[in-house]
Amino acid sequence: MTDLTDTPLLVDRADHIETWTLNLPDSRNPISDRAMVEAICERVAVVNADRDVRAVVLTGAGKAFSAGGNVKDMVDRNGMFGGTPYELRDGYRSGIQRIPRAVYHCEVPVIAAVNGPAVGAGCDLAMMCDLRVASTRAFFAESFVQLGIIPGDGGAWLLTKAIGPARAAEMALTGDRVTAEQALEWGMVNEVSAPEALLETAYALAARVTKNPPHSVRMAKKLLRESQHQSLESLLELSAAMQALAHHTEDHREALAAFGEKRPGDYQGR
Repeated sequence: MTDLTDTPLLVDRADHIETWTLNLPDSRNPISDRAMVEAICERVAVVNADRDVRAVVLTGAGKAFSAGGNVKDMVDRNGMFGGTPYELRDGYRSGIQRIPRAVYHCEVPVIAAVNGPAVGAGCDLAMMCDLRVASTRAFFAESFVQLGIIPGDGGAWLLTKAIGPARAAEMALTGDRVTAEQALEWGMVNEVSAPEALLETAYALAARVTKNPPHSVRMAKKLLRESQHQSLESLLELSAAMQALAHHTEDHREALAAFGEKRPGDYQGR
């Protein structure tokens, strides 16, 4: 039997949906360790190249979603938290900052199933995802300032995009907790669920995505990402090019047939 206790990221796949589970529950699933950074980035690369995967559900093992950075390493000045200012800067760039670059550019929709506290970089990890469902036991905290540091993993950008500048400023400048119910009110999460139903809720949302032609879902996600920094004119040009590709797929023809025959489509990603 394979020993999974040293595996930072557990991966499972069913019905075109991959589940990624942060697997460091004893330390509340920090994402600053090199092994976790490598595991997440490698998995994104696999999914981007595998047309069988149509959505990802990301969650945490144990009681926490993610505590973000490893505070013990901060105290001891170990790993990415040690060294000169130059070495620290390089450590962030070659370490934890690889996660937002990877997850943000994952080609399939990523759904965060926030099972418990999402703190610091853990909160930012949830914001990197496209959709979010939260347990009633979850809370979110952009708590960097309370430790005398700042969001070093892109949180200021991610949080502003997710909930707007005023709410992002409130979270980043106070470090205060936001409950799951408050997060729903703010538009930070799509749905709040009882803890025992969290993954079921996340999979139901994923199934609403994966029932559609996978090529159109990937391209629609790309357009949503590009819309955050492109002008309307440039986005229209990109949309026209992608639409031309979509019209020439077998799945588009199948979707039209299914619509006319009032039945679910059977999509093969071609």
